[in-house]
Amino acid sequence: MVLTTIFRGGGDLASGVALRLHRAGLHLIITELAQPLSVRRLVSFSEAVYRGQITIEGVMARLAGDLAEALALVEGGEIPVLVDPVAETISTFRTLHSASSPVVMVDARMTKEAPEVDKTAADLVIGLGPGFVAGENCHAVVETNRGHRLGRVIWQGAAEEDTGVPERVVDQGSERVLRAPADGFLLAHARIGDHLERDQLVAEVAGHYLRAPFRGVLRGLLHPGIQVWQGMKVGDVDPRDNPYYASLVSDKSLAVGGGVLEAILSRPELRPYLWTDSTPSSRLENEV
Repeated sequence: MVLTTIFRGGGDLASGVALRLHRAGLHLIITELAQPLSVRRLVSFSEAVYRGQITIEGVMARLAGDLAEALALVEGGEIPVLVDPVAETISTFRTLHSASSPVVMVDARMTKEAPEVDKTAADLVIGLGPGFVAGENCHAVVETNRGHRLGRVIWQGAAEEDTGVPERVVDQGSERVLRAPADGFLLAHARIGDHLERDQLVAEVAGHYLRAPFRGVLRGLLHPGIQVWQGMKVGDVDPRDNPYYASLVSDKSLAVGGGVLEAILSRPELRPYLWTDSTPSSRLENEV
């Protein structure tokens, strides 16, 4: 059997990490909420929960009904997404396959709080960003804060604390983040990838309007119809005004993905389970 990596969360950061691992030939399963709250939906595998499937940079993710269907999708070269808010998939997988196939858990939800499970949840538990402490509630933490430590693997201790300040894009920081003006259900008036002029109507909540803070492209917006609360992040405007960026995973997520891949590869006991003769790379070698 081959090692399986199960993700908690399929948002944009998680999806960039998953994309990097998938391209490296690893087997992945993503677990998500029944109503995912991803803002950058065009680069979030969680969007498969709403659409049934989504392709990001040429990689297909498809909604699966159960673990058996998910494993079949993995064998077919796709990334399965399971609605599983409490990650029961991990314990089920371990019960069925623990004797023959190890499992890695990547907690990529970015809740910025301590997780409700500890490092005994899987053979290797990797936490992304704040809230995780290597050696306590996980085996390894990968730094998610931009800077010289971005993507580094921490085997003892914690990631940097959450700054609470959105990363700047060009000359825009917190201004580029759209937040719900009230409690209620989100009604969209623009689509991701649309060009926006300053003050153009983007969405509304309970009769309160949300407008573009400057000229740019709508890079992200929560799924229409989602219930939100006042102050919640619901959208993202990109001042670079290039719609292509809305469908491109971030450099940050790929850097973090490199850290996750390093953490997995650094465990000698897991290496024999990384790839099998059925992987595309092995088939290609046999054909040459």
